[in-house]
Amino acid sequence: MSGISAGFGAAFGTPITGAVFGMEMAALGKLKYEALVPCLIASFTAHYVSTVAWGVVHEEFVIKTVPEFSVSLFLKVILISVIFSFISVLYCQLRHGIQKVSEKYLKKNHMLRAFVGGIIIVALTLIVGSQDYNGRSIELLEKSFSENIPYFAFLAKLIFTAITLGTGFVGGEAIPLFIIGATFGNTLSHIIDLPMSFLAALGMIAVFCGGANTPIAAFLLGVELFKGEGIEYFFVACVVSFIFSGHHGLWPSQTIYEPKSRLYSIADGETINATEKKKNTP
Repeated sequence: MSGISAGFGAAFGTPITGAVFGMEMAALGKLKYEALVPCLIASFTAHYVSTVAWGVVHEEFVIKTVPEFSVSLFLKVILISVIFSFISVLYCQLRHGIQKVSEKYLKKNHMLRAFVGGIIIVALTLIVGSQDYNGRSIELLEKSFSENIPYFAFLAKLIFTAITLGTGFVGGEAIPLFIIGATFGNTLSHIIDLPMSFLAALGMIAVFCGGANTPIAAFLLGVELFKGEGIEYFFVACVVSFIFSGHHGLWPSQTIYEPKSRLYSIADGETINATEKKKNTP
């Protein structure tokens, strides 16, 4: 847990979020408070070593305009956050689905899985005619806050990442969720009359929250990344995305100690993977 906190705090320049993320992601519905001190120390130490000792400069994202408070705006944020939660579920299901299919039909031959996955990614890259969806795609994330990008960018990044990780390539999943959410927010700005940077920021945080099942850490991430701008909207977006994403997530081994709703009958200590298997059992 301390390692998770250190990695998150150093990677994104958000030490407070890193400390809470390490405690929150270990178990859905239960914060590991006994890990507070080690996670806090690990996150802040990693953050300051990376920035002060190594001179790492983290990307900055700016919300150019935060809409004025209104009831209609809050209703829009709630509706949009529901959609963001569905995007997070789509990514998680596709990513794990590709992994299961590739393992089944390629007999868990990891070299063959990687070869087939690599060929598919190369083919898709040639079809799209751009390498914007390969690698970390940080430039695409930055553009989402300030300029128009292709309407299909979020879907392309979602598919590229799901295939890459689903066929055995190992990599982080937080940044892809940031990009999927921000690019989808950029696309929504052409449909919904709200500022582009505001929707990109909202999507970035809400989609991550739905996939990671960490509403407190996601909310704090929005506070740290955007200097407290639009704090009330991020809180609502995280709560809504967390609830509507259901018991799905990036990590099938994530343990559920409290279901998101009393409508679910889930035993304490059951994993997300076990819960999904029960759903698929006739």
